[in-house]
Amino acid sequence: MNSRSVVLTGFMGTGKTSVGRMVAHKLAREFVDMDALIEAREGKAVRDIFQSNGEAYFRAQESALCAELAERHDLVIATGGGALVNPRNQEMFSGAFVVCLDATADEILSRLSGVHDRPLLAGDLPRERVEALLNARHAAYTRIRSHVDTTSKSIEQVADQIIHIFQVTEPVL
Repeated sequence: MNSRSVVLTGFMGTGKTSVGRMVAHKLAREFVDMDALIEAREGKAVRDIFQSNGEAYFRAQESALCAELAERHDLVIATGGGALVNPRNQEMFSGAFVVCLDATADEILSRLSGVHDRPLLAGDLPRERVEALLNARHAAYTRIRSHVDTTSKSIEQVADQIIHIFQVTEPVL
């Protein structure tokens, strides 16, 4: 049996948490939402961590958690959208099955409309902010071998596609 952890990454609003929960349920594995775990450990929301401690502090906590989770097996992990932009964090999960969830900017904006807890989208011009962040992260996301486009797909469709790819993909040694 394949004990590699499944790691879901990608831009905010692509479905990492929702899909991750379903993948974990279908594979009978523990689900870990990295942002939620950091919030629980810090005792405050991600946006409050960004405001009070800064993005660099948050990214350091995220890297430490990547190292901790990379040592475990049989997990389904939803990273924060920027967690695997750092090549060191990507490398930590080299023994896991990592899949990047993609969606169009329009789909992301639709999913995030009315959401006010995303610190990297704070302020005016959310479309421009999303497009700029997608462009800035493009190279990092491209380094990830497996991708699933979540645009116009249900959570179950995406989860089933990820599980299929996971089951037929050999580990990279």
